[in-house]
Amino acid sequence: MSPLPATIPALVRARVRAAVRRPARHTPEETADRALTLRLVSLLLQYPDAELTAARPELAAAVEALAATPAAAHLARFTGWFAVQDAEALERHYVETFDLRRRSGLYLTYYLHGDTRRRGMALLTLSRRYQALGWDMGGGELPDHLPVVLEFAALAGPGPGEAPLRRHRRGLELIHRALTDAGSPYRHVLAALLTLLPPPTEADRAAVARLVAEGPPDEEVGLGPYGPYGEGGFAPPNTFVPPAPAAPTQAPPAVTSRTEGPR
Repeated sequence: MSPLPATIPALVRARVRAAVRRPARHTPEETADRALTLRLVSLLLQYPDAELTAARPELAAAVEALAATPAAAHLARFTGWFAVQDAEALERHYVETFDLRRRSGLYLTYYLHGDTRRRGMALLTLSRRYQALGWDMGGGELPDHLPVVLEFAALAGPGPGEAPLRRHRRGLELIHRALTDAGSPYRHVLAALLTLLPPPTEADRAAVARLVAEGPPDEEVGLGPYGPYGEGGFAPPNTFVPPAPAAPTQAPPAVTSRTEGPR
């Protein structure tokens, strides 16, 4: 339900909503702190390889140096856990959390467009946005990978830089909900990011509920992407979804190997 009285003309109501959602003006100090926060979120959402785990003391110190904000408090909760974990355990947890669970993949356009042709156009639009602002993302990841989107936001600033994050807020809400349901400490990193975005509307909450129940759009035939897999929900990009087994005619064959999803 809208918080604005129904007697207010529709045009005025729309403009008030737009004003509420418009990025706030920040002082240079606030802008720098915000950019650092976004960079830290980007780093902490990357695969914890040897380089990243070796930098844990520096990451924790950078979080401690942030201004006292809700985002900084969430990040401090995460780095407190991150700093004391065994490196191999961190790697396993990351793979299980972001690569093998359906509702917590980090490719944002999937939640908005699913496996449809519109997703390809969305990826192209993101790439062109980066190029238009003079940023070369390299060739290691898709342009909608959340750490990539966060790095762009940190470089380009709260207006055009953070526009992709605002556009994909519903997907971010879904990832945060999935991480919370799974009890993953990475929920604190997503929570930190969400504090930097406009609060969700009732329409946002309803859309997230639909995503949880139905998954994103799909125009592929015969793939069955929303069938039983892992903890349920739907599969993010690059997740291996095995085909449904055929009904046995006599005795089932002996299992000789196990196929796993990619990291």
